[in-house]
Order: sequence, then C-alpha cells, then structure tokens
Amino acid sequence: MKTLNRCLAGFLCTAALAAGQVQADHGPTTVGGASMLPERSIVDNAVNSADHETLVAAVQAAGLAETLAGEGPFTVFAPVDAAFAALPDGTVQGLLEPQNRDRLRGLLTYHVVPGRLTREELHEAVMERGEAASFATVQGERLTVMPNGNNLMLVDGQGRRANLTLVDVAQANGVIHVIDRVMMP
Repeated sequence: MKTLNRCLAGFLCTAALAAGQVQADHGPTTVGGASMLPERSIVDNAVNSADHETLVAAVQAAGLAETLAGEGPFTVFAPVDAAFAALPDGTVQGLLEPQNRDRLRGLLTYHVVPGRLTREELHEAVMERGEAASFATVQGERLTVMPNGNNLMLVDGQGRRANLTLVDVAQANGVIHVIDRVMMP
C-alpha cells in the first residue's frame, strides 16, 4: 500500500500504475508474466520474463550473465523485446554475431549503472540538479534521467528517449527499471 500511496502522490509512476504494474509491498512484481523474486539475482529473474528474451539472449551472447548474477549492486535499465524489435532490420542479429561481441558488451553495459538506484533516488537526483541528472554507466558513458510528466525518462548520448515503464523491480543484487527503447552509447 505504501508504494501505491507514493504513486498517488505523483511520484513518477503514473504509467506503471495505469498499467497495473506497480509492485505491492506484500509480494513480488510480475514482469513478462513471471514473478521477480527479490531474493534472486538480476539474471536469475530476467530469464523468466517473456518480455526480455532478446535482452537475456544478448547478455548470454556477450558473456555478461555471470557478471550480472554477481554481487553488484547494479541498476539495470532493461529494454523489452519490442524495443529491440524497433531497431533497424538486422541490428540485433548483427550484434549477436561473435565478431561483434565487444560492441554488444558496450551496448548492454550502457544500460547498467553501478549501485542500486530506486525510482525515488533517481527522482531526487533530478530535482537536486534541476531538470536532469546524469549517471555514469558501466560502459563508461553517461545516461541522463529527466522528468516526463509524473514519470521519468532516460536520454542517451544521441538524444534518444526511453520511458521507464516499470520501476523498482527489486533483485538480490540490484534493481531493474523496465524501459521501452534501447539506449545507444
């Protein structure tokens, strides 16, 4: 109920609330039809999400599964399958080829920020800095978080924008925020 009250107070989750995707304090969040159990790692949970099959395949192809199953903590901005499908034809297939492994690793680690940053912490950082807050990714470049009405959005180095459609999916080694677009370094 606490989470629902925060949403009703206008804290960045209007879209998630409307979609019925806000995690209740009494149970796990469901992502892609699977319960995300907070005692499991990011990878252990992600493999069960029907909405993140492309992301999981990419993480495995890049050799990042062991890292993202590790201690962390990590904040992962996880694009859904539809976000990967919206990339130009052949992009995903090309990235999954063994000769493009470094490029794929760079793309994926651009979606990961060290530490556990909740929606509330992201919002506070934005408010503290004015209109936007920038965070260094594991890849080395920065992602910017900005308000989008009562929600938050990410802006990549090329100006592409992604909405945070589901926030604060607790993991044993971090937190996942589901996004609707693939960010490009």
